[in-house]
Amino acid sequence: MYKKSTERKEMSDFESKELQCSDCGKTFEFSVEDQEFYAQRGYAEPKRCPECRKTRRNNKRKGHKQMFATVCAECGCETTVPFQPTGEKPVYCKKCFKNHQQQ
Repeated sequence: MYKKSTERKEMSDFESKELQCSDCGKTFEFSVEDQEFYAQRGYAEPKRCPECRKTRRNNKRKGHKQMFATVCAECGCETTVPFQPTGEKPVYCKKCFKNHQQQ
């Protein structure tokens, strides 16, 4: 979600400018047209280049999550989970997790 910008500019005040992407570090153009679009909707300047925005948007749509490798506390097999295990609670593989849910 974009954050709403509290600063309002007149459309004629815009000039094309270069911004640096917070993800990949590349410089990208923030055109007058893009600035007008963002201003009309009250959005802040983009932090990411168009390519990184597209990648981020696609990953959200696909439900990509960072996965963490761990070892099942019951059977000892290697598995991955969508959260970082802290060691405070046991972590199970899918099979063992289902067994624990049924009990």
